Amino acid sequence: MYNLKLYYFFSEFNKKHLLKINNKINLIFRNYNKKFNIKFYKELKAFCHKAGFKIYLANNTKIAKSLKFDGAYLPSFNEEMVYSIKKKSKNFKLLGSAHDIHEIKIKEKQGVDILFLSPVFKKKNNKQLKVYNFLRLCKSTHIETGALGGINSNNVKLLKLYGIKNIGSIDWIKNNYE
Repeated sequence: MYNLKLYYFFSEFNKKHLLKINNKINLIFRNYNKKFNIKFYKELKAFCHKAGFKIYLANNTKIAKSLKFDGAYLPSFNEEMVYSIKKKSKNFKLLGSAHDIHEIKIKEKQGVDILFLSPVFKKKNNKQLKVYNFLRLCKSTHIETGALGGINSNNVKLLKLYGIKNIGSIDWIKNNYE
Protein backbone atom coordinates (compact mmCIF):
# COMPACT_ATOMS: atom_id res chain seq x y z
CA MET A 1 0.00 0.00 0.00
CA TYR A 2 2.36 2.74 -1.30
CA ASN A 3 4.67 2.61 1.71
CA LEU A 4 2.16 4.38 3.92
CA LYS A 5 3.01 4.36 7.60
CA LEU A 6 -0.20 4.19 9.57
CA TYR A 7 -0.55 5.25 13.20
CA TYR A 8 -3.57 4.20 15.20
CA PHE A 9 -4.44 6.42 18.17
CA PHE A 10 -6.26 4.45 20.85
CA SER A 11 -7.23 5.12 24.45
CA GLU A 12 -8.60 1.80 25.72
CA PHE A 13 -6.31 -1.20 26.18
CA ASN A 14 -8.53 -3.93 24.78
CA LYS A 15 -6.45 -6.96 23.76
CA LYS A 16 -9.18 -8.55 21.64
CA HIS A 17 -9.67 -5.35 19.69
CA LEU A 18 -5.94 -4.76 19.15
CA LEU A 19 -5.41 -8.30 17.90
CA LYS A 20 -7.89 -7.53 15.10
CA ILE A 21 -5.71 -4.64 13.89
CA ASN A 22 -3.01 -5.35 11.30
CA ASN A 23 0.31 -5.45 13.19
CA LYS A 24 2.05 -3.37 10.49
CA ILE A 25 0.15 -0.41 11.93
CA ASN A 26 1.93 1.60 14.63
CA LEU A 27 0.02 2.12 17.87
CA ILE A 28 -0.14 5.30 19.94
CA PHE A 29 -1.66 4.89 23.39
CA ARG A 30 -3.09 8.21 24.50
CA ASN A 31 -5.36 7.94 27.48
CA TYR A 32 -5.27 11.31 29.23
CA ASN A 33 -8.20 10.66 31.55
CA LYS A 34 -6.75 8.02 33.85
CA LYS A 35 -3.57 7.50 35.81
CA PHE A 36 -1.83 4.20 35.20
CA ASN A 37 0.87 2.46 37.16
CA ILE A 38 4.13 1.03 35.87
CA LYS A 39 2.69 -2.49 35.90
CA PHE A 40 -0.01 -1.39 33.42
CA TYR A 41 2.54 0.21 31.07
CA LYS A 42 4.74 -2.90 31.21
CA GLU A 43 1.77 -5.11 30.33
CA LEU A 44 0.75 -2.79 27.47
CA LYS A 45 4.24 -2.73 25.98
CA ALA A 46 4.81 -6.48 26.40
CA PHE A 47 1.46 -7.31 24.76
CA CYS A 48 2.04 -4.96 21.82
CA HIS A 49 5.59 -6.17 21.17
CA LYS A 50 4.55 -9.81 21.44
CA ALA A 51 1.76 -9.14 18.91
CA GLY A 52 4.28 -7.49 16.56
CA PHE A 53 3.24 -3.85 16.98
CA LYS A 54 5.38 -0.80 17.49
CA ILE A 55 3.93 1.08 20.45
CA TYR A 56 4.27 4.76 21.37
CA LEU A 57 3.21 6.22 24.70
CA ALA A 58 1.56 9.64 24.73
CA ASN A 59 2.79 12.45 26.90
CA ASN A 60 5.29 10.54 29.02
CA THR A 61 8.76 10.31 27.50
CA LYS A 62 10.41 9.16 30.74
CA ILE A 63 8.20 6.09 31.16
CA ALA A 64 8.30 5.36 27.42
CA LYS A 65 12.10 5.41 27.38
CA SER A 66 12.64 3.57 30.67
CA LEU A 67 10.23 0.76 29.71
CA LYS A 68 11.65 0.53 26.18
CA PHE A 69 8.57 1.58 24.24
CA ASP A 70 9.33 2.28 20.59
CA GLY A 71 8.88 5.96 21.31
CA ALA A 72 6.67 8.66 22.72
CA TYR A 73 4.00 10.97 21.34
CA LEU A 74 3.83 14.63 22.37
CA PRO A 75 0.39 16.11 21.64
CA SER A 76 0.04 19.70 20.51
CA PHE A 77 -0.84 20.92 24.02
CA ASN A 78 2.45 19.55 25.42
CA GLU A 79 4.83 22.50 25.25
CA GLU A 80 7.28 21.31 27.89
CA MET A 81 10.91 21.09 26.88
CA VAL A 82 11.28 17.85 28.78
CA TYR A 83 13.09 15.87 26.18
CA SER A 84 16.50 16.43 24.69
CA ILE A 85 17.28 15.03 21.26
CA LYS A 86 20.73 14.14 22.60
CA LYS A 87 19.20 11.64 25.02
CA LYS A 88 17.34 9.80 22.29
CA SER A 89 18.56 6.40 21.15
CA LYS A 90 18.35 5.56 17.46
CA ASN A 91 15.54 3.06 18.07
CA PHE A 92 13.42 5.51 20.07
CA LYS A 93 11.16 7.77 17.97
CA LEU A 94 9.54 10.92 19.18
CA LEU A 95 6.21 11.79 17.52
CA GLY A 96 4.25 14.99 17.92
CA SER A 97 1.27 16.93 16.63
CA ALA A 98 0.65 20.56 15.79
CA HIS A 99 -2.08 22.78 14.38
CA ASP A 100 -0.12 25.88 13.35
CA ILE A 101 3.35 27.42 12.85
CA HIS A 102 3.74 28.29 16.55
CA GLU A 103 3.17 24.67 17.62
CA ILE A 104 5.43 23.41 14.81
CA LYS A 105 8.30 25.51 16.19
CA ILE A 106 7.73 24.05 19.66
CA LYS A 107 7.81 20.49 18.25
CA GLU A 108 11.06 21.31 16.41
CA LYS A 109 12.61 22.41 19.72
CA GLN A 110 11.31 19.24 21.38
CA GLY A 111 13.14 17.21 18.73
CA VAL A 112 10.24 15.22 17.29
CA ASP A 113 11.01 12.81 14.44
CA ILE A 114 7.54 12.76 12.88
CA LEU A 115 5.04 15.60 13.16
CA PHE A 116 1.33 15.07 12.59
CA LEU A 117 -0.45 18.20 11.38
CA SER A 118 -4.12 18.35 12.21
CA PRO A 119 -6.94 18.42 11.60
CA VAL A 120 -6.39 18.14 7.87
CA PHE A 121 -10.01 17.33 7.13
CA LYS A 122 -13.27 18.24 8.84
CA LYS A 123 -13.62 16.62 12.23
CA LYS A 124 -16.42 17.52 14.62
CA ASN A 125 -15.98 21.11 15.84
CA ASN A 126 -12.33 21.57 14.93
CA LYS A 127 -11.37 24.04 12.25
CA GLN A 128 -9.83 22.03 9.43
CA LEU A 129 -6.55 22.90 7.74
CA LYS A 130 -7.67 21.67 4.30
CA VAL A 131 -5.10 20.28 1.88
CA TYR A 132 -3.52 23.57 0.76
CA ASN A 133 -2.79 24.81 4.30
CA PHE A 134 -1.66 21.33 5.33
CA LEU A 135 0.89 21.24 2.48
CA ARG A 136 2.02 24.79 3.29
CA LEU A 137 2.65 23.80 6.91
CA CYS A 138 4.50 20.66 5.77
CA LYS A 139 6.91 22.87 3.82
CA SER A 140 7.48 25.12 6.84
CA THR A 141 9.44 22.47 8.75
CA HIS A 142 12.36 20.11 8.23
CA ILE A 143 10.56 17.42 10.25
CA GLU A 144 8.95 14.48 8.48
CA THR A 145 5.21 15.18 8.52
CA GLY A 146 1.97 13.25 8.58
CA ALA A 147 -1.75 13.89 8.32
CA LEU A 148 -4.16 13.55 11.23
CA GLY A 149 -7.83 14.38 11.64
CA GLY A 150 -10.88 13.48 9.59
CA ILE A 151 -9.05 10.77 7.66
CA ASN A 152 -11.15 8.49 5.44
CA SER A 153 -10.54 6.23 2.43
CA ASN A 154 -11.24 8.98 -0.11
CA ASN A 155 -8.91 11.58 1.35
CA VAL A 156 -6.15 8.99 1.90
CA LYS A 157 -6.07 8.66 -1.89
CA LEU A 158 -5.67 12.43 -2.14
CA LEU A 159 -2.88 12.48 0.45
CA LYS A 160 -1.08 9.71 -1.44
CA LEU A 161 -1.18 11.85 -4.59
CA TYR A 162 0.69 14.56 -2.67
CA GLY A 163 3.27 12.06 -1.42
CA ILE A 164 2.20 12.02 2.22
CA LYS A 165 3.64 8.89 3.85
CA ASN A 166 2.44 9.13 7.47
CA ILE A 167 -1.24 8.99 8.39
CA GLY A 168 -2.68 9.00 11.88
CA SER A 169 -6.24 8.01 12.62
CA ILE A 170 -8.68 6.59 15.08
CA ASP A 171 -11.90 5.70 13.28
CA TRP A 172 -10.59 5.07 9.74
CA ILE A 173 -8.03 2.53 10.92
CA LYS A 174 -10.45 0.92 13.36
CA ASN A 175 -13.07 0.57 10.61
CA ASN A 176 -10.76 -0.54 7.79
CA TYR A 177 -7.98 -2.56 9.36
CA GLU A 178 -9.82 -4.82 11.78
